[in-house]
Amino acid sequence: MVFLLFLLFCLLVLYLVRYPILRAAGNFWVSSDPPLHADAIIVLGDDDFDADRASRAAELYKAGWAPRVVASGRYLRPYAGVAELMEHDLTDRGVPKSAVVRCTHRATDTREEAAALAPFLTQHGWKKILVVTSSYHTRRSRFIFERVLPPGFDLRVVAAHDSNYDPDSWWRTEHGMRIFLHESLGMAAAIWQLHHNDVQTSS
Repeated sequence: MVFLLFLLFCLLVLYLVRYPILRAAGNFWVSSDPPLHADAIIVLGDDDFDADRASRAAELYKAGWAPRVVASGRYLRPYAGVAELMEHDLTDRGVPKSAVVRCTHRATDTREEAAALAPFLTQHGWKKILVVTSSYHTRRSRFIFERVLPPGFDLRVVAAHDSNYDPDSWWRTEHGMRIFLHESLGMAAAIWQLHHNDVQTSS
């Protein structure tokens, strides 16, 4: 009886504090750095319908944080890809076409995208970078880029607002729940993949 009463008490407490717990879980994925002057702003591919990542990158460019913006994106066809769409979004938001550099690749996830960007950035000699991505994607992006980029890079990850994800009420919408679940699984996959690669490299 005492155990059952204790269990019921614990369940009641969890019920009463469920919203603060859910808000804390939603905000866990948001980990944005303040911008610093950089060699380039990198916009990660697969932006949302409203082009929120491109909008944030354009704001940073027009504020003078970097002289160029790298539009990163995967191929959709042999002759076109997400990078071209990103370039269009950036120029529509006031970034001169001459300041946009496309990096088109075949990456299917953030780890592969970071791996594709690493030699591209090294080739151009851009060591100080601002990575712009959706707010919910910032923590995972930092985790991956810090482990994929070679030593010597100064990395900042800057959040872009995403209209489909409110960290304080993500559980109230289908989009929010899908994004939260996707980030949770994506982080688990990234940890496993990068650890697996480290083990293979050291063996």
